[in-house]
Amino acid sequence: MENTNILPLLFEPNLHETVWGGDKLCQWKGLDAHSLPVGESWEVSAVPSSINIITNGPFAGRDLVSLIEEYPIEILGASVAEKYNNKLPLLVKFIDAHRDLSIQVHPNDEMAKRVHGKFGKSEMWYVIDAEPGAYLYAGFSHEINQDEYRRRIADGTITEVLAKHEVKAGDVFYLPAGRVHAICSGILLAEVQQSSDLTYRIFDYNRPGMDGKPRELHTDLAAEALDFHVEDDYRTRYVEVDNRANSVLSTPYFSVRVVDTEEPFHRDLIKYDSFIISMCLKGSCKIRIRSNGQEVELKEGYSCLIPAVIADYDILPVGNCKLLDAYIDNKQRDLGSAISRFLHLSKK
Repeated sequence: MENTNILPLLFEPNLHETVWGGDKLCQWKGLDAHSLPVGESWEVSAVPSSINIITNGPFAGRDLVSLIEEYPIEILGASVAEKYNNKLPLLVKFIDAHRDLSIQVHPNDEMAKRVHGKFGKSEMWYVIDAEPGAYLYAGFSHEINQDEYRRRIADGTITEVLAKHEVKAGDVFYLPAGRVHAICSGILLAEVQQSSDLTYRIFDYNRPGMDGKPRELHTDLAAEALDFHVEDDYRTRYVEVDNRANSVLSTPYFSVRVVDTEEPFHRDLIKYDSFIISMCLKGSCKIRIRSNGQEVELKEGYSCLIPAVIADYDILPVGNCKLLDAYIDNKQRDLGSAISRFLHLSKK
């Protein structure tokens, strides 16, 4: 892979029809309407069941997984390639909740590997738009035990013990594996998560699925995965300043920053030794790679993957542009390892 030719990767639309979806994603992306409701757009995915196809540059027509297998270090970064065995560790989506999603939970890495041979699933939500009064569930409002959990599933009262949060554009929620949650109607959001399709459905309002049959519940698996601990505040607090890369979230699985700018903006992320996934939440821009001068246009409602080897670039907005960036912060991990080594040696 020659640096002189490589571009940020753009992808074909990858839409998922769901019983709770609507028509916002097709409208937002300027696509023809689907006959069935669309709930999710998998923007950058290497999940085997739904892999994205590249649309631009010398690799147009290639699927993302095969390209990463051919160029793991250039695309993922050496640290990411080593840690994740040459696999893309993140999946990002846009979600249109026209109706309430099921109450659900995801397993952690240990359980997911033991039971399914897959990654666990910690994730975050960034609310792009919300109708007045729209809300979501994240966490328990007070502690319950396994017996009460099973009783409330049986009698349909599980939502009475969930923490309910009214939301607006810009709100962020981190959902570590084990935290009960559900997006409710009237919310459009961006989701960043570990690369996993594992979801344990706890309660689905007794409604039929796309095939007209009741959707499967995973009561026992969810009971094992659930973390019943109650937090004082489930909302992620951050400061957003225009024309800056605002740190929103930093977790063991991914870091997220948001840029809202009308001015050209330089981003040098080579130091993280990671790919960058950039989701365009508002407006449009060109992304110009500093090493080779190559450009791609990123439109509102679309996303791109910037390979690690070219993660030094300029954002050239057309009007006002808002981007959400997700990446793996290997620099932070290296710092943590160095501190641990220092503390270990200082005890000797």
